[in-house]
Amino acid sequence: MNDLHAAAVEELADAWDTIWLYGEAREDDYDRAVLDCAARLAADPGGPSAYVWTLGLVMTAPYVGGLRAEELVTPVTEALVAADAALRDRPCGHTSHPYQTHYGDIDEDLADELRLIADETAWQEPSAPREEWRCPRNVAGFARIARNIVHPGSAEDIPPRLPREALRRIKHLSAVLEGYPESEVYEELASVGRDLCLADDPLDMAGYVMAVRGVSRHAVSGMIRAEFVLEELVDGLEKALSRFADAACGHQTHPALSDSGPEAAELGIVLSSPAGRGVFEDGWGNKGRLDVLLCPAFIADHARETLELLRTGREQLFGRRDTSSLDAEYLRPDGRLDIGLIVERLDDTPSNQPYALDLGLWAARRYSEATDERERTVLLLTVGRTMRIAYPDPPVSVLGEVEPVLRSAAAARPEGECGHPAHPPMDRGAFRGGLAHLYAPEEHPAPEGVLDSGAWICAWSLAAYAEDVLKDLEGLLEEDEYLYECRVSQGSPGSGASWCVRSHGGRKPS
Repeated sequence: MNDLHAAAVEELADAWDTIWLYGEAREDDYDRAVLDCAARLAADPGGPSAYVWTLGLVMTAPYVGGLRAEELVTPVTEALVAADAALRDRPCGHTSHPYQTHYGDIDEDLADELRLIADETAWQEPSAPREEWRCPRNVAGFARIARNIVHPGSAEDIPPRLPREALRRIKHLSAVLEGYPESEVYEELASVGRDLCLADDPLDMAGYVMAVRGVSRHAVSGMIRAEFVLEELVDGLEKALSRFADAACGHQTHPALSDSGPEAAELGIVLSSPAGRGVFEDGWGNKGRLDVLLCPAFIADHARETLELLRTGREQLFGRRDTSSLDAEYLRPDGRLDIGLIVERLDDTPSNQPYALDLGLWAARRYSEATDERERTVLLLTVGRTMRIAYPDPPVSVLGEVEPVLRSAAAARPEGECGHPAHPPMDRGAFRGGLAHLYAPEEHPAPEGVLDSGAWICAWSLAAYAEDVLKDLEGLLEEDEYLYECRVSQGSPGSGASWCVRSHGGRKPS
């Protein structure tokens, strides 16, 4: 039992839970709550209410440990040491205690557990019998857990636990990779590469290599429009390879790593700290032997493979894409467009998405040199159509050459009014059949109701179409311009401009 009523414990649990959830910046109210809790425990470290104050210090320990303020750290540590000394050797008949299986990822449940332990009339039971929670040896174990949070590595006989920051990163990286981000996406991904660059311990580096591997496919998927993200990841892997490149091993086999981005990133974060490796060795996920998993030669192989993926992706997303091979695909031997294949690729189907970006870029480059009105019309409409069916969104490397083509067509609108009573529907109905007939009427019969060639090549109509496509791309163009402005305005380290580059930097379309 204890000398506190359940209602009082519930009020305390609410206050401590608030500190656990939101205690990242120092607050006077938080300080007072922590100091009061420590003082109550220090006043009677072996008393019947010691479990309440000890669990309170477990919940507030991340706040205390994160601040490293001596006026908080000293009284909290002294109270926890006193409770451990007073309680750990008391007689006990239990075969197990909750502290023995209390890992860092269930700290968030402590407030609810405390309410249930204190309220014997509650309809719900705590996760273990109340007598086990209140047992002096269990309270001593939680006192050591809290002390270890404040002073990592200071306590023994407690379960290994991931640092709270590691748990946060696993959660946020998983959310980014699954498409439901809860944090700043570019910074979250780039920080993995940055941490790899900063790591000195080869075991920490090996873990971060695995984490970079986990985020790499998302980084080159086309969803990321900031080049600095890929630069940070590449820089980290290059440093790791300078450490591991010549590594050799005598292992006959190595484990097969998951191709799931969230799973791979989680494993990497777990392995990137001594505490995380302790969690792994304690049985996390049953992934096999740690020495085999972190074998330098094995890590080097994955670093090289991931580095090649990132370098290739960076060039595709931000460099000059090579479309020279597409002449053989989209031109006939006589040099004319293979209009049949082109209009087939303009159908808005998932099977055409892989072709869209390079076809649109190829068409944009050819448009600048074409002189035949029919061919220029086909190429311009191909540019617009492919930008609309591309998935993911067109990257900087494509928009940088497509945007000027669309703007030049929009600017070519003649003065006055168009004399055509109608223009062809550019994205529906008989669009593809009409386009093929426009370019090669002798090979492609006119679809029913198709308009004459004058309506197709009309400068007013094409200008309006180009403007519509530019409106569709407006958000991307604005974002890329913002990324570029942040990059070129980079100031000295620590300046606002420098922060902007770190958080949002990219490259202006060439």
